[in-house]
Amino acid sequence: MRPETADYLAKAREDIVNARDWLDAVHRGSEAARVAYLAAFHAAQALIFERTGKIAKTHRGVRSAFAQLTKDDARFDQDLRQLLGRGYQRKEIADYGVGPQPSMSEIEAREMIDTAVRFIDCIASMI
Repeated sequence: MRPETADYLAKAREDIVNARDWLDAVHRGSEAARVAYLAAFHAAQALIFERTGKIAKTHRGVRSAFAQLTKDDARFDQDLRQLLGRGYQRKEIADYGVGPQPSMSEIEAREMIDTAVRFIDCIASMI
């Protein structure tokens, strides 16, 4: 494993700890979901870098490169394949939403965190 890949995976795992802290200590589902998305984002960057030696710099670029690298991989079920897209939508709401906005329940946020953990574990097993 390349050092940069290990750094991305370490960041992903750190983000999971932070997502759980947002949920357990502050009870902020939207913020927890946002950080869970970032965990998945960093894990996807790890896979992309390990396989291509390139860094995808944008959220769209990471989603696209990840989809291409895993399109025929049976280890990624529908939930894992959709995580980056769904998570990015939650990130946008948490970052830019004003006024009445849809919030994420603690149950939904915990499901997103659990899916992100499965996502990270799956990627780590591939590297």
